[in-house]
Amino acid sequence: MVRQDKPALCVSLPEVQAYARVETGEEEALLAGLLRTASELCETFLNQALVARDFELDLRAGEGWTLVPLQPVRSVSSIRRASDGELLAPGSYRCDVDYEGRGHIAGLPRGETFIVSGSAGMATDGNGVPEPIRQGILRLAAFMFTNRDGQIGDLPKAVTALWRPYRKAGLCR
Repeated sequence: MVRQDKPALCVSLPEVQAYARVETGEEEALLAGLLRTASELCETFLNQALVARDFELDLRAGEGWTLVPLQPVRSVSSIRRASDGELLAPGSYRCDVDYEGRGHIAGLPRGETFIVSGSAGMATDGNGVPEPIRQGILRLAAFMFTNRDGQIGDLPKAVTALWRPYRKAGLCR
């Protein structure tokens, strides 16, 4: 199970209001909710956290290197045994993050479950998120606002076209 801090938004409410051409504050709460939903849908589609945030997850150690099921990993700060909460000494295991942001941990006893704490995210703040991803979130939030009384169905093709180059394989989720 993965426990994460609430994601920071990489698109602001005023940006969505301007894009959706909403001038009054009467529908701000609705737009804010749609912005959060669009951001979560984006992270799910990409299989990546956008803005860096802390996480804690349960990880069952395999043989050799065990993959951390969250991307992109920025750091692993601690590892504890799930059974008794004992903190492992940093020298008793190895951590590696590959060029695609996949975290790997080695040296853990096979079959045991551990609680791994760290940080994951594509950028340190919303401005560091690539513009096509931000544009897709903006478009999706406005699309959901415009179509709030009907069925939405699949993601709009313009949104998936913006996001697809940043999508990571989701085999470990």
